[in-house]
Amino acid sequence: MKEGFFDITSEIGKLEAVLLHRPGKELERLTPQYLQELLFDDIPWLKKMREEHNNFAKVMKDRDCSVYYYESLLEEILLDREVRSSFIKDIVYNGNIDNVELERVLIEFLLAKDSKELVEIAIAGLHKRDFPDIDREFHLVDYIRVDYPFYINPLPNLYFTRDIGAVIGQGLSINKMNTPARDRETMFLKYIYQYHPLFKNNEKPLWYDYKETHSIEGGDILVLSEEVIAIGCSERTSPAAIETISQRLFQQGSIEKVIAIEIPFTRAYMHLDTVFTMVDYDKFTIYPGIEDMVKAYELTVGKTTPKVRPMKNLKDALKTTLRLPDVQLIQSGGGDEITAAREQWNDSTNTLAIAPGVVITYDRNEASNATLRKHGIEVIEIEGSELVRGRGGPRCMSMPLKRQNQ
Repeated sequence: MKEGFFDITSEIGKLEAVLLHRPGKELERLTPQYLQELLFDDIPWLKKMREEHNNFAKVMKDRDCSVYYYESLLEEILLDREVRSSFIKDIVYNGNIDNVELERVLIEFLLAKDSKELVEIAIAGLHKRDFPDIDREFHLVDYIRVDYPFYINPLPNLYFTRDIGAVIGQGLSINKMNTPARDRETMFLKYIYQYHPLFKNNEKPLWYDYKETHSIEGGDILVLSEEVIAIGCSERTSPAAIETISQRLFQQGSIEKVIAIEIPFTRAYMHLDTVFTMVDYDKFTIYPGIEDMVKAYELTVGKTTPKVRPMKNLKDALKTTLRLPDVQLIQSGGGDEITAAREQWNDSTNTLAIAPGVVITYDRNEASNATLRKHGIEVIEIEGSELVRGRGGPRCMSMPLKRQNQ
């Protein structure tokens, strides 16, 4: 694999490699009564969803971007017997089964599966009806949760690969998710990072690990330039995590400044990239009014923790740290309050830049897409009627691995 495969020094540099997950059987295991537990909002139609996702990948491939898939990389590393054994134990222990005997028989059951079958179970979960009826002693947990259908939960959010990890410079952050229900997803990335030649041979630094204490999610991390990143302080990303990763980046990487952007702690503004993304050198798309609601802080290297300086406002923070004479904040929905609110529900500001001034968006966000075009942005529309049911857009569904430097 090429030297420097991990290389993200920009939000807008030409996208050369990306990590995705194609939606699968895990989405067909969603039922209304377990949506909240599985952190999902709706029941999608998988056949259509996969068609939409395949088209999303094709758009990037047509622009000479290499597309890698979680499921394929996992299958490849699980051909190694030792890795496979460790992976199985981690899956079972991550499930909080609280029954030593049941954990033992589940491990034995999974050891008999081939790599493809094992990856499907790891992602789609293990339904009780798929597990053999064996003679074992039942424990209290079996009786208390007798109606719950899974021994291992499905992972319907895995196609939002942005949350799980973020390449920053030439290193990787394997994020600590805010909700334990998604810890298995980040565990997958740690295994790929440790054992797959695609990652392992690069021997790149790990900026953050999913086993750390404080939560940080990739939707809050925007790599604005080689020296500057923005991190949203949100419902999902804590101030302590921002300080921890910032100090490491200052001391071991090329990052000189971090803009911490405090956004409202609500699900409507789940991550920074649900209301604000970069689309060109000096252009950003933003949900109307959010620029007056957020607070921005400049973080620079400190002795043990970063130095923090409040900034005037978001626009001033961007101009100052990126050394730009001005920046354009392009309001989604054409700036209309009603239209912007409707389209923000369908992730109108969650754009994925695949080159400077070139973004992928959902076609349903007509007003926001028209506004971007008026500001000189090339908009590549994809259908997302089913993909959007998970409340995420093109940026959420992609984990860039390499971009051309700007």
